[in-house]
Amino acid sequence: MQKNSRDLTQGNILSHIKVIAIPASVGFLFNTLFNVVDTLYVGQLSREALAGLSLSFPIFFMVIALTSGVSQAMTALSAHDIGKKKFDEYHDIIKNGWVLTLGLSIFFATAGIFLIPYLFAFMGATDETLRLGIQYTQTIYLGAIFFAFNYLMNGILSAEGNTKPFRNFLILGFFLNILLNPLFIFGWFGLPELSTLGVALATVIVQATGTVYLFTQLLKSDYFEWAKFKAAKLSWRFQGLITQQAIPVSLSNATIALGVFVINYFAVLYGGDAAVAAYGAALRIEQLLFLPTIGLNIAALSIVAQNYGAKAYDRMRETIKKTGIIGLVIMGTSMVIIFIMAPILMPLFIDDTSVIEIGVSYLRIATVGFTSYIFLNISVSTLQAIKRPGFSVVIGVYRQIFPAAIFYLLGGVLGYGVSGVWWGIVIVNWSAVFILVPYTLFRFKQATNPE
Repeated sequence: MQKNSRDLTQGNILSHIKVIAIPASVGFLFNTLFNVVDTLYVGQLSREALAGLSLSFPIFFMVIALTSGVSQAMTALSAHDIGKKKFDEYHDIIKNGWVLTLGLSIFFATAGIFLIPYLFAFMGATDETLRLGIQYTQTIYLGAIFFAFNYLMNGILSAEGNTKPFRNFLILGFFLNILLNPLFIFGWFGLPELSTLGVALATVIVQATGTVYLFTQLLKSDYFEWAKFKAAKLSWRFQGLITQQAIPVSLSNATIALGVFVINYFAVLYGGDAAVAAYGAALRIEQLLFLPTIGLNIAALSIVAQNYGAKAYDRMRETIKKTGIIGLVIMGTSMVIIFIMAPILMPLFIDDTSVIEIGVSYLRIATVGFTSYIFLNISVSTLQAIKRPGFSVVIGVYRQIFPAAIFYLLGGVLGYGVSGVWWGIVIVNWSAVFILVPYTLFRFKQATNPE
């Protein structure tokens, strides 16, 4: 067995969590920095270019939402088969996952050609913003096959507890992106100046490089065998299993874009452009703080799923408990740091005094809800691992749509203004905890006591 291939049904749970979570968190740190680099380069072009890139977020996020859903489905199902030691079925799942991913990629490429111009126009983009936004997003969609297969292969590798290849790709991609962006955007060394098209081309090339690298790493896995993969059968049953597992996660992820829209709407309503700018800047700080929890979610999903396949129920309970405790310690520490450091951190992103003041207020209120994300995320990972992900859609819709009523009540009816929006986010998240955690405990008990 290679040192990166892990039997998660044996050995020390805490060691497994560390080996899975840390590389995953580091990888997503560089993924976040990748997007920051794109924003910095585009910001040097024009306000219209930056606006076009910003408007692409909800459209581009659909690719991430659906492909990450397939990725997490592959982690849960592959890890379950590894735990059961059913390696023929493991290869059947992978082959059917590849076929579904290919279909999704073709769909995105086609949608990118025909629908994206209408979506930008619907969001109010005009003239140069419309043109630059369309050329960026269409190019990204044409390269969706690389995004999709990278997430797919990461899901398979994560199932065996190996998150290092995806980390390595994201680190390499970050530095490669720094090099390629100016080449294509500004036309260095005689290349044509491509503006936002250059940003998209750099991203697609990075993703294509990642596809080649991750495939070589998959071939090195002790669980994956190319001969068995070729001999694996295509089946509606396996594709149905993957779809049933992936759709709830994808839909839940897709609601995030809707949630950002709702928050922005009420932030503008009660606080104007300054509130939206403050929320956007503060959100970047939050994203960096939440990176360790992403690794914990992947660790919980991989370890619980393998042990569910092996019927090692005590190890499942231990994994949930330990990932939860680690997450609470991290978020508890973050609460203290952010509450104290908010006035120092906000000026790093913007120098407008009114925006900084609103951002500091948001961050200090948001700390009250930091630990709620641990309960929510570990619960969702657990439900995925025991093949019962459906309720995550309900919670996702609740967390992203129900806030509109809370924001209106607190901000408008009760007169708290934009502070009512910030407190509304906290209230909705904690109320979701009190819904989701009991449901997860109920489903977990069912799954681990099938008789």
